[in-house]
Amino acid sequence: MAVSEEESPSSSSAGSSKSRSSASHGASYLAKTVLRGSVVLQVVYGRIRSPTSYDVVFGKETSIELVIIDEDGVVQSICEQPVFGIIKDIAVLPWNEKFCVGSPQLLGRDLLVVLSDSGKLSVLRFCNEMHRFFAVTHVQLSSPGNPTDQIGRMLAVDSNGCFIAASAYEDSLALFSRSASVGSDIFDKRIFCPTDKQGKIKTANGFTSICGTIWSMCFISKDVQPNKDYNPILAILLNRRRSYRSEIVLIEWNTKEHSLYVVYQCSELGPLAHHIVDIPHSYGLVLVLRAGDAIVMDFKVPHSPCILYRISLNFTPPSVEEPNFVRETIRIPDIIDEEGIYSVAASALLELSDLNKNDPMNIDDDSNVKPGSNFVCSWSWNPGNENSPRMIFCADSGELFLIDFLFDSDGLKVSLSDSLYKTLPAKALLWVRGGFLAVIIEMGDGMVLKVEDGRLDYRSPIQNIAPILDMSVVDYHDEKHDQMFACCGMAPEGSLRVIRSGISVEKLLKTSPIYQGITGTWTVKMKLADSYHSFLVLSFVEETRVLSVGVSFSDVTDFMGFQPDVCTLACGLVGDGLLVQIHQTAVRLCVPIAAAHPDGIDSASPTFTSWSPDNMTISLGAVGPNLIVVATSSPCYLFILGIRTVSARHYEIYQLQHVKLQDELSCIAIPQRLLEQTSFISRTSNRSGVRLDSLPVGLDISNTFVIGTHKPSVEVLSFTSDKGLSVLAVGSITLTNTLGTTVSGCIPQDIRLVLVDRLYVLSGLRNGMLLRFEWPSISAIYSLVSPGLQTFDNSCMANCISSSTSASQNFRSQPTQVTSLLDKTKDFPVYLQLVAVRRIGITPVFLIPLNDSLDADVIALSDRPWLLQTARHSLSYTSISFPPSTHVTPVCSTECPKGIIFVAENSLHLVEMVPSKRLNVQKFHFGGTPRKVLYHSDSRLLLVLRTDLSDDLCSSDVCCIDPLSGSVLSSFKFELGEIGKCMELVKAGNEQVLVVGTGLSSGPAIMPSGEAESTKGRLIVLCVEQMQNSDSGSIAFSSRAGSSSQRTSPFREVGGYAAEQLSSSSICSSPDDNSCDGIKLEESEAWHLRLGYSTTWPGMVLAVCPYLDRFFLASAANCFYVCGFPNDNAQRVRRLAVGRTRFMIMTLTAHFTRIAVGDCRDGILFYSYQEDSRKLDQIYCDPVQRLVSDCTLMDGDTAAVSDRKGSFAILSCLNYMEDNFNSPERNLAQTCSFYMGEIAIRIRKGSFSYKLPADDALRGCQATSIVGDISQNSIMASTLLGSIIIFIPLTREEYDLLEAVQARLVIHPLTAPILGNDHTEYRCRGSMARVPKALDGDMLAQFLELTSMQQEAVLALPLGAQNTIMFNSKQSPDPITVNQVVRLLERIHYALN
Repeated sequence: MAVSEEESPSSSSAGSSKSRSSASHGASYLAKTVLRGSVVLQVVYGRIRSPTSYDVVFGKETSIELVIIDEDGVVQSICEQPVFGIIKDIAVLPWNEKFCVGSPQLLGRDLLVVLSDSGKLSVLRFCNEMHRFFAVTHVQLSSPGNPTDQIGRMLAVDSNGCFIAASAYEDSLALFSRSASVGSDIFDKRIFCPTDKQGKIKTANGFTSICGTIWSMCFISKDVQPNKDYNPILAILLNRRRSYRSEIVLIEWNTKEHSLYVVYQCSELGPLAHHIVDIPHSYGLVLVLRAGDAIVMDFKVPHSPCILYRISLNFTPPSVEEPNFVRETIRIPDIIDEEGIYSVAASALLELSDLNKNDPMNIDDDSNVKPGSNFVCSWSWNPGNENSPRMIFCADSGELFLIDFLFDSDGLKVSLSDSLYKTLPAKALLWVRGGFLAVIIEMGDGMVLKVEDGRLDYRSPIQNIAPILDMSVVDYHDEKHDQMFACCGMAPEGSLRVIRSGISVEKLLKTSPIYQGITGTWTVKMKLADSYHSFLVLSFVEETRVLSVGVSFSDVTDFMGFQPDVCTLACGLVGDGLLVQIHQTAVRLCVPIAAAHPDGIDSASPTFTSWSPDNMTISLGAVGPNLIVVATSSPCYLFILGIRTVSARHYEIYQLQHVKLQDELSCIAIPQRLLEQTSFISRTSNRSGVRLDSLPVGLDISNTFVIGTHKPSVEVLSFTSDKGLSVLAVGSITLTNTLGTTVSGCIPQDIRLVLVDRLYVLSGLRNGMLLRFEWPSISAIYSLVSPGLQTFDNSCMANCISSSTSASQNFRSQPTQVTSLLDKTKDFPVYLQLVAVRRIGITPVFLIPLNDSLDADVIALSDRPWLLQTARHSLSYTSISFPPSTHVTPVCSTECPKGIIFVAENSLHLVEMVPSKRLNVQKFHFGGTPRKVLYHSDSRLLLVLRTDLSDDLCSSDVCCIDPLSGSVLSSFKFELGEIGKCMELVKAGNEQVLVVGTGLSSGPAIMPSGEAESTKGRLIVLCVEQMQNSDSGSIAFSSRAGSSSQRTSPFREVGGYAAEQLSSSSICSSPDDNSCDGIKLEESEAWHLRLGYSTTWPGMVLAVCPYLDRFFLASAANCFYVCGFPNDNAQRVRRLAVGRTRFMIMTLTAHFTRIAVGDCRDGILFYSYQEDSRKLDQIYCDPVQRLVSDCTLMDGDTAAVSDRKGSFAILSCLNYMEDNFNSPERNLAQTCSFYMGEIAIRIRKGSFSYKLPADDALRGCQATSIVGDISQNSIMASTLLGSIIIFIPLTREEYDLLEAVQARLVIHPLTAPILGNDHTEYRCRGSMARVPKALDGDMLAQFLELTSMQQEAVLALPLGAQNTIMFNSKQSPDPITVNQVVRLLERIHYALN
């Protein structure tokens, strides 16, 4: 399929014989999206989670994201899930009380209607319990894929939520009527248009058709009485074939006769109309958006509509009802098909003509639109404004305007504002309650604006990193994990982004490494109702220090009353102004003075009092409002303590009750406060906002606490003054691995009570595991409780000896009636159900809530910090982008309301969670479009190739970027009109030089046939050199701060940058990174680019690649060359050999002696270079034609390639035997394929190992014990939509295990694709038959989101014939256990985060 310059038999050893059996199964990979696409194509608004919540839904082509815009105008993500398909359009189906619902969960809530490439109309609902969307119903409209003549492109929903319309790109549409009765089908009637095979629709004068492109459609709203049926009227904007004008067609659906009727049809005159929009709360009125203007039409009488107003969009000056205007050729953004050829319908958007000038509705004269006329590219209506609709729209110039529609006795009046804001042209606008406007930009960051007082004010960004044009993964300054530098966006919003996995944090302050031996950290308030923390308590091995929270963080230990020479076990606020310190020998109650806090007592020294157990050592304790709980060991006792006033400013601690325990306690936790906000909850029972059915009956959070024991177990206890101490629930911890042996180290290290929709218990174990316990259902209680059970048999308090000074001893009574879970088991504790088990590390797990609320998210600290989303189903956690830490505590102050203090490597780090950063990305904005980024290790600088610069002297350059600040330090500018195309770092002797390829010709480089255009380009060699003694190159980042004394602030600023530059994605994340510690670049460290060599080539130089450490490859047109530096002189380049292909060469890559050439049509071609004879020989070719996007060689025999249709493939030559090597047809074998649904612009080989440091429990999974060399060969892909996908190699045993799990997940109702796609069909698109497929990591990740019972149900699911799994062995496979699957998926999840 390709020819070289001189044909000769291949003699390359790189493609030598390999055993066929070694690749008989193909490559085994798992594809996992680690960063979902950030491009928002659709945005809608509705009551998705509850009748009182107003939520925003982002449609992102391959995923769907639910977000909210908070009171500060910050977009916060609620959940995001892949749809395993491609979204075409999304609309909200509003709630209507007329319609009955089968499920109470749907009462008062809006639904989502989605069109996708599944060929189905899908109706989705949001499940709060599972924290994700589920399908309510699917309606098959067309075959899967993207057919233009089948329905599945655009949606329109009636304002009352009664009817839905779905259209194809052309020729056809369908209407649906919502069912008013309770049933399985949400639609009771449907009709397709046209209704007959001839494609005709009845009109008043005969018949017509809708042959042509449907540009827009909407329902004409009607003022109808509730519960009264009516016939809907759909208005469509139609562009017929071979026509240069638009038509407005009104189609009425007679639902009783089940027929369609065209009630009005008119050829639209004047400027081209591109959208038709229903004006809300204005029955019968629509707005037709045209190039240069907009017209308001009245369709109250559909047979004879009239035009009310014409609004000019020329904006010089803004005007309404201009009777005269000029029209000329208008160009609206090109609509191009996949091959880049304009369709006839698209050409109608470009060339307009004035026909049919005698229409009585024509308000346009014979003149043309004025030059520079605007058109509306996006718009949004003011929500909830029923009296006077208001619309904000964005013109193609990027300006935002406001239109007011006023109704009075004189009729409709329209008011158009001046320009309110200027940005890039918006893809979509969304006006939400609270006066916020979300502006979505397609190739740049969007924004949230505040609408107030007739103006728009900026509030926060909506991050969008698409498209990712290039990426470079670098372990900069020896960090603990890699980070990615990516070229993102297009001019003028092009930027360099620093991307990391995990949740973003802003690094604010850091101390010197003087805090050795910290054993605990706590933040404490001065009063129970305070919003901010007042003190930071640091416990050391033999010392305790207290710092004031604020700007200074000064030491106030002497003013607190804390005993400073002991190790503090726990501390907290027991009442306003009353702090408690618990250490091994005593419990100390302290009253701080005013020197420590303004609300302290006016005294020279603090007051304190103590309580000690008799001849016992306290092992642990906890402090809550009006309650202190401590435990001792040897002997094991549990003490309940209270506080009472003796006299003014004098208090005492007294014992309420103590009990002797069978088992030693390992942890205690007392809930501090109930939910702070419960706006999403509909039924509340008390002032705290807790749902009536969210708590087990009889359980009162205010007197409840939880403990962990060495039994091991977790227990929920309650203490009241009349009943004393009682056990409410017990959860036993008994874990086994796949071999059936008990997992060691299952003692709880920390424990928390969580209340989100339901009450559950979180526990972190000492072996690195995380558990979730829930109260069982009422039906399960009958099987758990039997008459033979003894009281507290499974509790650590079994047969305990209880003593109380004020509480009643006889606190148990028989129930009179069995009414609830707790009533049934009044004398017995409820047995908690273990619903989820996860391993997040191998060191003890500490649980630290972000605030005192019971619904607060929790930091799970083990080997590394994780953020546990408590609202999620099962256990859902994401890594926090911060190095491993020993302790962490939240800190809330006026300066830092969402701060967190980490203790890492003997330093304190103050960071802040950033809710506005939905992506863990740092942005360096600079002009132009960044096309290529490389990391130069010697200078520790980034080299970036930019195009589309606004400079008058050049439009493209190569610049040196400081990775810390993003500043441009130096640049090499190309000639005027010259455009940089590619660049790579190449060795020339002992130095690295930069080889750059450019294009000197304007216009495209490739013909539509794939052949190269007649163009010219330049090959340039640049030397990266240090500038000696250059004052201009001296850049001071910060000065080194002095050490802190114990009476001054221990914190200092990190690096001296602003908060945006100190984001979590900042490269200064390592605590020992010198760049974070305040450094100054010396004068000798300035670098610049010097021209070493330049030559002009026939054809644009589109690809360069280093080869064998002493050569490099470069392509121009359909030729590629092996080049070298004679005598290692970078100022001379010699072409040593040339190879030619049939079509334009897009990519070059090499691995040792193997060369892979990416042809734009013939796909991947393998070559070898004979150095002695200076010849290039083609040895293998692609088995199919392929539009290559990028390629990388995994080794000498295997290539990973992405194409421009969204597919990924592994090509290999391992299957060729020695005796077949000289065969004239030597096609590469495709050993793996995967359809991503997104075009991967760049793919890179990455060193990636998901095998964790593990103990015996981790190695218990037999299927994951085989570790081959392939675990070091992962592949990273970045896409046009801003996604990053990693392909992880698996062993054959691991692949077989997960393949069986995936086959069940794709058909299980909880995890099946929500848009109705056939998962196998979707992921196999574009691949050859019988080619092994990569496993879908996004599908498999759902397994971890399920509870243990749901996981068991998935694995027990029988597979049908089409999902039968083929095994190599004739023997029946071993049954798959949950433990096997969870262990393997946990390792992958751990490493990817």
